[in-house]
Amino acid sequence: MVTAVNASNIPAPGADRGTAPSSGKAALDALLDLVGGDLVRVNQTIVDRMHSPVALIPQMAGHLVAAGGKRLRPLLMLGAAKLCAYEGDRHVRLAASIEFMHTATLLHDDVVDESNKRRGRDTANALWGNKPSVLVGDFLFSRSFELMVEDGSLEVMAILSRASGVIAEGEIHQLLTANDISTTEQAYLEVVGAKTAALFAASTRVGAVVADRPEAEKDALEAYGRNLGVAFQIADDFLDYSAREADLGKAIGDDFRDGKLTLPVIHAIARADETERAFWVRCLEEQAFSDEDGEADLAQAMDLLLKHGSLAATVRRAHEYAEAARRALDVFPDGDAKDVLVGIVDFSVERAY
Repeated sequence: MVTAVNASNIPAPGADRGTAPSSGKAALDALLDLVGGDLVRVNQTIVDRMHSPVALIPQMAGHLVAAGGKRLRPLLMLGAAKLCAYEGDRHVRLAASIEFMHTATLLHDDVVDESNKRRGRDTANALWGNKPSVLVGDFLFSRSFELMVEDGSLEVMAILSRASGVIAEGEIHQLLTANDISTTEQAYLEVVGAKTAALFAASTRVGAVVADRPEAEKDALEAYGRNLGVAFQIADDFLDYSAREADLGKAIGDDFRDGKLTLPVIHAIARADETERAFWVRCLEEQAFSDEDGEADLAQAMDLLLKHGSLAATVRRAHEYAEAARRALDVFPDGDAKDVLVGIVDFSVERAY
């Protein structure tokens, strides 16, 4: 068995800011305390809009929504609206629209990646097959756009429809670079910026748009969301090689076995000698493992990540984006909502510890 690396031994840049790091649960609890009433209404909107006379649609959609994690994207949109002192109710339907869009992309992602598990549960495509998963994903996209149309703002529609297109571009970009050890950090960041950060950025910008805030505040919240999204994904990719993975419903080394070029391995490959490079080609490009489950090769991969300091470098990169997200909020006055959004930045990278 592989002994996973624990990030607790990697120093966190910025850890000397003078305050003890808050736990992830505390940060999320604070966000829920801030917008919990709104989230109840968002969840009800999601349930109401999943209805369809075609029984398979609410059945599959319900399965994915029930497994749906933290609702982080709609929560960020609600938190951004709160930061901007918004007092209307447009944000509820738009937050539901964002969650439908995210859920649709998960359905499509699992088909493309041929995934059988997500957060420890069977994926929809594992239970019902690829064709229904793609079609129900399309249905959820349609629900998302219906909610945008009902809101009636062309600015909001432009933001979210553009995000939808960018996410698709990111998926295609990742598909074209899959299992290619020549993938650079820049190419990786472009994929992350599209697949993950684009919807984070759109969510937080929409929070400022519904509050009719100045362009500088819209741009600031978009920058906050984008940098937060990149930090979140980099930390997530680190976790594939961390002892924390077992707590998150995902087996250690899934990305490695799938041949995914994430930042830890990209960093190590860039520093590899000829023998090490041949190892990465065999494992990631050829998927020719030395044993049936790839455990021996995973152990060697983790040794190489440690040898080249790739895990520590990955964490440092996540902290750079997290710090940029924090700085983006400087244009807003201090207060509870700002503190909560800063706490979510800390949570995004502290998940690795």
